[in-house]
Amino acid sequence: MSERSPAPGGLALIESLVNTLDIESGADALDTADGRARFAIGAEELPAARELRESLRATLLAHAGHPPHREVTPLGRLLAHAPLYLSVDDREGTAALAPAADGSPLLSRVAAAVAEALVAGTWLRLKACEAVTCHWAYYDRSPAGRGRWCSMQVCGARAKMRRYRAKETG
Repeated sequence: MSERSPAPGGLALIESLVNTLDIESGADALDTADGRARFAIGAEELPAARELRESLRATLLAHAGHPPHREVTPLGRLLAHAPLYLSVDDREGTAALAPAADGSPLLSRVAAAVAEALVAGTWLRLKACEAVTCHWAYYDRSPAGRGRWCSMQVCGARAKMRRYRAKETG
């Protein structure tokens, strides 16, 4: 839906996962084997992946100052079950959070991406479009961090047109 460039770092994974569902059309990329392969999940992991996706969407709506789109499992509760470990490069001494071999690899990759974004100060910039027919994830690069729509040309223009028409009839 968005003409924006992908989110930085690990946030691109989260943005991509949230955007597997086109709310307006109902098309879900996770319904296909190719769509699931992008996230290295099998059909048996689909319910958990969808639960994670919608918890992420609710969190991204909160980042934009909007209520959840529906009742979901809180993201913190899901991420509490994400096995992670701290890897340290012996030569360079660099450290990073990495998914543990056991547990849910997607959940762990998302948890590592959230942690990375927290450290980088970018987590709150990943938002969900306020348009109720969209809720597409996007990375807000606006200077003040007040972006509201995934696309000014589509969702933003529709919202402005609705406001204009409401004034004309009101």
